[in-house]
Order: sequence, then C-alpha cells, then structure tokens
Amino acid sequence: MSAATATTIDADARIPLRGHLRHTGALIRRNLLWIRQDPESMFDAILMPVVFTLLFVFVFGGSIGQALGGGQDGYVQYVIPGMIAMMSMTLSQGVGTGFSQDFNSGVMDRFRSLPIGRGSVLFAKIYVELLRMLFATTVLMIVAVLVGFDIHHWAGLFAAVGLSAVFASSIMWVFLTLGVILKNAQSVQAMGFLVLFPLQFGSSIFAPTNSMPGWLQHFTDYNPLSTLADAARGLMVGGPVAHDLWVTLGWSAAITAVAAPYAIHKFRTKN
Repeated sequence: MSAATATTIDADARIPLRGHLRHTGALIRRNLLWIRQDPESMFDAILMPVVFTLLFVFVFGGSIGQALGGGQDGYVQYVIPGMIAMMSMTLSQGVGTGFSQDFNSGVMDRFRSLPIGRGSVLFAKIYVELLRMLFATTVLMIVAVLVGFDIHHWAGLFAAVGLSAVFASSIMWVFLTLGVILKNAQSVQAMGFLVLFPLQFGSSIFAPTNSMPGWLQHFTDYNPLSTLADAARGLMVGGPVAHDLWVTLGWSAAITAVAAPYAIHKFRTKN
C-alpha cells in the first residue's frame, strides 16, 4: 500500500458522521447531475417495465393464465407483483457496471485522493440507484393499470415497493463488490447475468412453482426472489404475507451484513 493511500485512509477515519452525510449528499447530487447530462442512462428504467409487462402479459399470459384458472386477467394479477421483485434485482446490476466504469475512467482515483468518507462514495451510488428503481416501479404500475391490473390494497403496494427497495439495497452491495474486483463493466455485466438468470427464472416471479421438479422447488422455496415476489403478491392482491416477508428481510440483512463491509474494504484497499 502506498504512503498516499495510507494517508487518505487515516483521514477517512477522522471524518465525523456529519461529514459523511454531507459527502454522501454531494455525491448523490453529482450522480444525479450525471444522469441529467446523460438521459440515455435512464432508458432501461423506462423501457424495461414496459417491454417486460407487455411481453409476459400478451405472449405468455393466455397460456399461463389458463393454467392458473383465471385467464389473461388472472395472470396480470399474478405477474405484476413478481415483476416488482424482478426489477429490484435487474436494476441493481447497474450499480456495479457504473461503478466499474467510474474506476476505469479515473473518477474513483480522484475520489480516493480526496479527504472524503470512502463509504460515502458507495452509499451515494446505492441511493441514486434506488431512486432509479422507484422511478421504474412507477412506470411499471402505470403500464400495469393500463393492461388491467387491479390494486386491491394501496398500503400494500407501498409496503411491497419498500420491501423491494430493502432487498435491492442489499443486492447492490454484491454488485458494488463485483464492480470493485472485476476489471471492466462487461465482466460485471456477464457475472451479473450468471447470477440473475437462475434466481429470476428459478423463482415464482413469472409462474407458480408447483409444476417444477422437486429439487427445483426446494431451490425456489429459499430463493429470496420467490419470497419477495410472494410477499409483494400477498401485500398487493391479498394472501399470506408474514412468512415470505420475514424470510426476505432475513435474506436482506444477511446479504448486507456480509457484502457491505467487504465492498467497503475492497474499495478502500483497491490498488
């Protein structure tokens, strides 16, 4: 470790909580201004909810809805809460690719040369990505209502979005870690797909799991995306909630407890 790096870490240890909060706020503003200058970075948050909703409702909705016994209208009620869970995972990947791009552009080296809280850089990334996720969820709900989704419990909708934000913030620490340890954004994206696809399609997001093989059902029972989707479904349209809610919160706490300290450590010590 260089002398310069050791100096900045010592300076970071002396920064009070108020300083960390001020630095985080300044970095959030910086990240929001970056989005304002590059509006194309919001395309995924705008188009993903539209494309996926139309695709699953009008391509798969008829056959899966018939199997569920409610037709396409019944499938809309089933899949929309699951898509809130899907977006919490998919959009979380963006924090890792953006972080890796900032490293390769030299922005992170500039931040680490300044007397600012190292954790502030990572927290600011997470806050801005959560805002993007909330924006995408708003787009999703507008499209969902247009295709016939009926919100039974408005309070449940806000609770489901809040639960998705808690889970997404925990997953973002994993992708931030990948953004630190992998060499480029393409590697982060490739690794992200390897994680995302089994979790998303081996879950109850798009279809019930009772027709899956037994070994896969065991996986889906403990898949956090299944419990998140089922909890959101129960909160928004009715049904059991407590078990899936607590399991999802447990997963979120465990992932954050492991991934957050590791991501901050790797960020502080990266050469």
